[in-house]
Amino acid sequence: MYDIVKMLHSYWAYLVLLILIIATANALIKTFGDKEYEAKDFRKSLFTLIVSHIQLLIGLILYFVSPRFELWSELGGGVMGNSLARLYLVEHPFVNIVAVALITIGYSKHKKKLTSKSKLKTIAVFYTIALVLFLSRIPWSSWIG
Repeated sequence: MYDIVKMLHSYWAYLVLLILIIATANALIKTFGDKEYEAKDFRKSLFTLIVSHIQLLIGLILYFVSPRFELWSELGGGVMGNSLARLYLVEHPFVNIVAVALITIGYSKHKKKLTSKSKLKTIAVFYTIALVLFLSRIPWSSWIG
């Protein structure tokens, strides 16, 4: 089960990054270009929200079925002293949960805004921060290699 969930989490991450980059770039371009908010912008931000939440659920399942999870009982607080264990057991999950929370907050806040500029700006800010957080905690050596 672990291998299947790990593979799904890995491949779904490509989709999440692609959709998040598209939604973020769209919001930034439209914000700085003084363009109007349209229905397709709503769909892009909604699809980003959905795929990121699915990735979060897959990631939580992976976290608890991973053999690395046993390091908590073996090392206890020593997990923080091991950079690889800390990345997989603390930093990656925590930062990505925060990123998904920011996507959720940005999506929720943008729906309450009344003008195109404020809607797009809200998405641009929250989704850009989430994208930077995602990119900062991807275990690049194992993901691409």
